[in-house]
Amino acid sequence: MNPKEYKLIAVVGVSEDASKYGHRIFRDLLRFGYPVMGVNPKGGFVLGNNLYRSLTEMEKKPDLVITVVPPDATLKLVEECNKLGIKNIWMQPGSESGAALEKAKTYGIKTVSACFMAVKGLW
Repeated sequence: MNPKEYKLIAVVGVSEDASKYGHRIFRDLLRFGYPVMGVNPKGGFVLGNNLYRSLTEMEKKPDLVITVVPPDATLKLVEECNKLGIKNIWMQPGSESGAALEKAKTYGIKTVSACFMAVKGLW
């Protein structure tokens, strides 16, 4: 586990619902000291943190995006990441799709389809 591995991580799909993975991942990344910001199209606040409505809205560009959204939304996020020059996307299980992976490859975006929390030894 190395919280300094990334300058800024954006978790897309942060939920106010504490039982949802988007909430749990965000909560635990904060707890383990990762530099993380949350994104949800509705905006709002979770765990005392402002949620951005999109990656484009963030003042600082993340160097990693973790997707915890349906596959269709992940495909749109690949487009947004490409426009913003973000080159790393970690697609949580269930958020990936063949189309999103193919599109990311076309853009030269590095993708991982696995649970970030499990791979990094946080869960």
